Amino acid sequence: MKIAVIGAGTIGLSWAALFAAHGHEVRVSDPRPDLAEALGGLDVQIAGSVGEAVRDVDVVQENGPERVDFKRELFARLVAEAPAHALLLSSSSAIPSSEFTADIDGSRVLIGHPFNPPHIMPLVEVVPNPRTNEEAVREAVEFYRSLGRVPVVERKEVPGFVGNRLQNALQREAIHLVQEGVVDPAGLDEVVVNSLGLRWAAVGPFLGAHLGGGPGGYRHLATHIGASMQRITPGQPDPAATERVIAAVEKAYGDKAYTELAAERDRKQLAILAARGQGDTE
Repeated sequence: MKIAVIGAGTIGLSWAALFAAHGHEVRVSDPRPDLAEALGGLDVQIAGSVGEAVRDVDVVQENGPERVDFKRELFARLVAEAPAHALLLSSSSAIPSSEFTADIDGSRVLIGHPFNPPHIMPLVEVVPNPRTNEEAVREAVEFYRSLGRVPVVERKEVPGFVGNRLQNALQREAIHLVQEGVVDPAGLDEVVVNSLGLRWAAVGPFLGAHLGGGPGGYRHLATHIGASMQRITPGQPDPAATERVIAAVEKAYGDKAYTELAAERDRKQLAILAARGQGDTE
């Protein structure tokens, strides 16, 4: 497969390394004067222009500045110069692709947002715009899976997508707790690393909460234990909205017994602790 990497900053260089490691023909375009040095010994080609980079490629992975005007101009060029079958993917961290494709054919344009660095972190958020065709979504998912990544399709565009919105929400509260003198930064990091981070690395927030409800699952947590959380986030919950979330969690995880899910969680968490040189893994 022929892949063009447009933009060779931290993310672009990491993508280029991943693509090359999987045996793809990679062309990199970036105006930085030290591009050859930055690429080091990577088995990739340096393109003299965006047009040269995207000629006869199958995939374009864009990693340019996080500016709508820049992406609007660049993607107009990509649509015009890349082959008609090529996937046009953006590593945008917060800007949905509908914001820079309003005046062009956006049917093969979508977000392929990684977590840094993409050659190590598995997640890729695949976010189509309303005009992206389903074949392009399917091809993007298959492409990222072929690289050993974990693509998650997000069906509604929101600024920041899912990962960064979660990260920013936690960061806001972390800053607030430090500002209020509740804990210092090192102490807060210890809390996350030894509780939430450990748990979520194994099961994520919703499966973790489902297991936190015991055999009664997420429904028990939300309708009983969750009531005490009103001390943290006061306000009257919407019963209908709560029920929709409960139903979604039960659909996702209700086909497996609590004991089976808990055993799998414990196995993963013990493995993580062992990798960190902590815990009794016997």
